[in-house]
Amino acid sequence: MTDAQQPIACDAELDASGLKCPLPLLKAKLELNRLPSGAVLKVTATDAGSQRDFRAFASLAGHRLLLEESEDGVFRYWLRKA
Repeated sequence: MTDAQQPIACDAELDASGLKCPLPLLKAKLELNRLPSGAVLKVTATDAGSQRDFRAFASLAGHRLLLEESEDGVFRYWLRKA
């Protein structure tokens, strides 16, 4: 994240660090199910495969991937629920 970017406010956070595919995505899906439409979920993961998974999931499920960050093996995603 550059200094010019402001962090995106989120309604819920999920720490899926240390979990291997497909668990970060499954836990995110469960968390999104309990949130209202339009809510933003921030997910933190350490599985490199989560990049592909979250991009595909957002596209297929109709959610919007607002931001994706990667730093030192930690991946963060902000998803807006459809």
